[in-house]
Amino acid sequence: MIHQINPQDRAKATGSDNFVQVVNVSKKFGDVTVVDQLNLSIRQKEMFALLGSSGCGKSTLLRMMAGLETPSGGRILLDGQDITDLAPHERPVNMMFQSYALFPHMTVSANVGYGLRCDGVAKAEIADRVSDALAMVQMSAYARHKPAQLSGGQQQRVALARSLIKRPKLLLLDEPMSALDKKIRQQTQFELGNILFKVGVTCVLVTHDQEEAMTMADRLAVMNSGRIVQLGTPEEVYESPNSKFAAEFIGSANIFTGVVQTPGSTELTCAELKNPLQLANPLGLRAGHEVMVTVRPERISIVVAEEGEQAKDAGEANTVLGTVEQIGYMGSYTLFYMRLASGRIVVVNTSRGILMAMPRQPDYQDTVLLKWSPKSMIVLE
Repeated sequence: MIHQINPQDRAKATGSDNFVQVVNVSKKFGDVTVVDQLNLSIRQKEMFALLGSSGCGKSTLLRMMAGLETPSGGRILLDGQDITDLAPHERPVNMMFQSYALFPHMTVSANVGYGLRCDGVAKAEIADRVSDALAMVQMSAYARHKPAQLSGGQQQRVALARSLIKRPKLLLLDEPMSALDKKIRQQTQFELGNILFKVGVTCVLVTHDQEEAMTMADRLAVMNSGRIVQLGTPEEVYESPNSKFAAEFIGSANIFTGVVQTPGSTELTCAELKNPLQLANPLGLRAGHEVMVTVRPERISIVVAEEGEQAKDAGEANTVLGTVEQIGYMGSYTLFYMRLASGRIVVVNTSRGILMAMPRQPDYQDTVLLKWSPKSMIVLE
């Protein structure tokens, strides 16, 4: 069952703004810098996501928090304690691995209680805590099963219970959904987020999946080349990307380069478009200054330009004619790849509801009119 957590309740639940502090942390492997003087603060009880492509440094940063890698420079603090030089077992930190790393010869109960047995906890207490942990992840009925008898989603829940049973101050999740198929992954994102919220543990999630990060995280950091490119809530990062990299990595983006013609004007000229680009607010830049802007595919409207109507876009800002070159049916929406007269491809994402209401839906090789609002234009740094 999927529950919905009120974002205001989640915000109220957070504690210290500096519960986890990463201070000028670097990591080198030989001559290669994987994490480059990175600074980051994570709030108590926050679900925080590190998002980036392979090789960006996100997993290395997670491993340094876990104590599995030693920083080449900088410090890591947890709840005011410097944990940089502590061994993994000395840290109040648990990590849930991508492969789940369950012991195949042990039952579910034995897997979940393994860490407590290593710590010498009394058998009676272990039994009680294992029972509570399995109930929390709705796996009580599978206590005597072996991992091979479980589905991927069930194995994930067992791994989560094992990670939480020692009551860590910080839980690290390394690509926790990668082994699940898409349908199960979407449901599990909500379920896992709700469990972690109720437990109240601070969590750092590493993923390359945009949807996973935006669904689960209170805040996220987009990483590239060992540095944080942008940090904010999912909505902030998506609606106001601060760079070309962030705009293209989070969602899809049509990026244009415009030139300021008149200081204080809201219009830009673009070599790839016949008509000007109009912004919602003036930039206050000098004439001749180049500006990179983007518009999301779902913010562009399309109308089939019937024969003799090709002049519809004459002089109107944020309007251009294109030819339908590719169509991708995605179920709830359709992707259109439009080729402009300049040769540029523009991607448009149109919901099925909007398409069904059209007098005629765009088809291959149709000439269509593309149009978007000045408020849809995002200025990139």
